[in-house]
Amino acid sequence: MKSLAWIKNKFSRGGKTVRAQRSLSLGDYKKAVSWSKYLVSSGGEIREGGEEEWSADMSQLLIGNKFAAGRHSRIYHGVYREREVAVKLISQPEEDATLAALLEQQFNSEVALLLRLRHPNIIRFVAACKKPPVFCIITEYMEGGSLRKYLHKQEPHSLPLKLVLKLSLEIAHGMAYLHSEGILHRDLKSENILLGEDLSVKLADFGISCLESQCGSGKGFTSTYRWMAPEMIKEKHHTRKVDVYSFGIVLWELLTALIPFHDMTPEQAAFSVAQKNARPPLPASCPKAFTHLINLCWSTNPDKRPQFEDIVSILESYKESFEEDPSFFSWYKPVQNHKLGRCLSRCISIHSSESLEA
Repeated sequence: MKSLAWIKNKFSRGGKTVRAQRSLSLGDYKKAVSWSKYLVSSGGEIREGGEEEWSADMSQLLIGNKFAAGRHSRIYHGVYREREVAVKLISQPEEDATLAALLEQQFNSEVALLLRLRHPNIIRFVAACKKPPVFCIITEYMEGGSLRKYLHKQEPHSLPLKLVLKLSLEIAHGMAYLHSEGILHRDLKSENILLGEDLSVKLADFGISCLESQCGSGKGFTSTYRWMAPEMIKEKHHTRKVDVYSFGIVLWELLTALIPFHDMTPEQAAFSVAQKNARPPLPASCPKAFTHLINLCWSTNPDKRPQFEDIVSILESYKESFEEDPSFFSWYKPVQNHKLGRCLSRCISIHSSESLEA
């Protein structure tokens, strides 16, 4: 474990806090002031929180550099009890009571879900602090940043298939676990998939997740359009299959390293998906095995999308076959059945035997 002194040195130079060397616009300045008033200027500690069982001892928290931001949240690299962590601060707008109540509800839901989740591909909860109008969630820190950030650094269509299999399989394992617990993520996208230095995968950001038994209509629901299933865009009733659709988009990202619908605004993408049944174009070089799986995952009819347990079986069979035969993806043609995982190993085995006999 890294010492607190080491982390302090990492966040400072010559005893002075490291700050980005750029001029702030008036809007940026006002935002910075509105957030900084909740931080203690010496040491970057947050004012004391509540007395819940998950409440953090804020005297043990040191906040470093901001590395991500959303409309109502900021995420900082920090240290809690001499452990590197990610610190998510959620700010309630003073001028919008309805939105403030929604953000508090999302905070409560995210903490409740994180408390019960234990899986190697799910971000680990550390502690939280609830003191309106700012809430704080502390989780483990992932050195590799988001999958989106990683893909942005790659050349288009350049990820080795071995790496595509590794990452997609770990994402599928995490999602299969969530669904086994009756939880819908509802915002699965590359920005919410975090990587370790060894490219291990952790799913994160459960602010709009819910128990499937409590997920009703999509009316008034806000997610990220480029990854949203058509039934969610249309504000219809949705099931766990919305996460499968989003996984199809993420798998497309892994194979292309591009942003889905990059030539459209989010609103244009939503309209195209919901009204024109549009999907991001698959490259001609995409192996048929992946093309088939992606098409199943983002099927317009949710009933035709596979369950994550089937997706895990499919990807594990792909991985095993690819390790045995590096040319696997050049010859394999999947069967036309969305329950592919149940017979995939047998189909591959038969084909391999026939190839050896020939």
